[in-house]
Amino acid sequence: MTTDQEAAMTPKSATTWHEQAAVSDQRLQRWRFGFGGAGWVHCGQSWDALAISPITLGLDALSALRLSPRSGYPVLADHVRGVLYVMVAPGTATSVENPPRARGLSVGHHLLVPYAEPGTPSAHWVSAPREEPPLLLRADLISSVLVRLTSATHDSTN
Repeated sequence: MTTDQEAAMTPKSATTWHEQAAVSDQRLQRWRFGFGGAGWVHCGQSWDALAISPITLGLDALSALRLSPRSGYPVLADHVRGVLYVMVAPGTATSVENPPRARGLSVGHHLLVPYAEPGTPSAHWVSAPREEPPLLLRADLISSVLVRLTSATHDSTN
């Protein structure tokens, strides 16, 4: 068996949340030429969102939950502001008690959502919804992971 055949048979590693959110040269090129586009959508109807900053903290939280970025949980990145938006069940984003480095967006808030891939630098699907209604993460679950990650970081700096 040749090396090429062995490589073809070896399963490729799963894409990580960080890889999925990365701004590649190809994505930059598509944004530069205006492919994609985005529009404002009301929060609190089909979903709420947790806005997590910085993006890497949110990606670390999703990785800690051991969820695949290809599973269809709606997750957006705003690379301009450095915010990751994780969609959660309507009415739950503001019910979690002060998640660290995050804020809940619900009724009265709007979110910039891509019309099509690759979106824009301000609205890029890291994981696009695949179902209707969308598969949503639990706000309390993400919040507890954020608490654990931020307290671990705080503990390691003292």
